[in-house]
Amino acid sequence: SWILYNLAQHPKYQDQCRAEIQDLLQGRETEQIEWKDLSFMPFTTMCIKESLRLHPPVTIISRRCTEDVNLPDGRVIPKGNVCVVSIFGTHHNPAVWPEPEVYNPYRFDSTHHPLAFVPFSAGPRNCIGQNFAMAEIKVALALTLLRFVVRLDERRSVQRKPQLILRAENGLWLRVEPIRAEP
Repeated sequence: SWILYNLAQHPKYQDQCRAEIQDLLQGRETEQIEWKDLSFMPFTTMCIKESLRLHPPVTIISRRCTEDVNLPDGRVIPKGNVCVVSIFGTHHNPAVWPEPEVYNPYRFDSTHHPLAFVPFSAGPRNCIGQNFAMAEIKVALALTLLRFVVRLDERRSVQRKPQLILRAENGLWLRVEPIRAEP
């Protein structure tokens, strides 16, 4: 939902994703998207990642320290303590992500610290389904953008509602218009 919302806010990026997917298919039917195609959608992937950065599905995680952790300022988190990590806070930290509230997929065309972007957590307890989730998002987005133009519903405002999963208060309302085939 959030990726469609972000692309509805930025029609230029939506058009770029659509063009990338059309070029990738090279005349094949939309139902003929293959697993190998998903690796050749760099701009679409950057847009998905930027949406996951702005709106991470899970906003916080907790971990129990299995050993003492020495912090850069000299403090120590003792073994056995539970630490809560704010994924939302990390993804919106201006020291890591300049202008963190701005949707800018080009942030992901360069390298960044591997722990600066953790929508699926990180380390040995990260989401085991993250590759499947990314593949599903790419396929669903491709099928949607090849058939429809997604626009904002200007009558409804959007407010984040942090719960176990980051949601939109009262939902995300979008207008979906079929793309007319050219004669």
